[in-house]
Amino acid sequence: MSSQDSNSHVYQPAEEQTVASQIRDIAEVPAIEVITTAAVHLMSAAAVKLGLADDVNAAELKDLDEARKLITALAGLVTAAAPEIGSQHAGPLRDGLRSLQLAFREESSIQDAPGKGPGEKFTGAVN
Repeated sequence: MSSQDSNSHVYQPAEEQTVASQIRDIAEVPAIEVITTAAVHLMSAAAVKLGLADDVNAAELKDLDEARKLITALAGLVTAAAPEIGSQHAGPLRDGLRSLQLAFREESSIQDAPGKGPGEKFTGAVN
C-alpha cells in the first residue's frame, strides 16, 4: 500500500512530521513574541551591516545599502506593530531603531536629507 492510499493520513514522512510539529509550536507562541523576535533579528542584522558587530572583521561586514533596507523594514514593522504590542514592548524597539538610524547617519559618507534616511518615511526625521 502506498502512502497515498487510505492510510496516508496515518503515515507521515519525517519531514512532514517536522513541519506539523513546527506549526503546532508556532501556534503556541504569542503574536507579541513573534513580532519582537522578528524586530530583534532585523536589528541584529542591521547592526552587522553597519559594521557594529562585536568581531575583529566587523568593518569587512559593513554594507550600508543592506543596512538601509533592514532599517527601513524594521521601521515599518515597529511603526505598524506599536499599537498592537503596546508601549512596554514598542518603546525599546523604537529606541533600538533610532540608535540604528543615527549609526547609519554617522557611517554614511553621503548624508541623506532630513526625513529621507532609512526608515524615516515611517518614523519621521531622526536627529
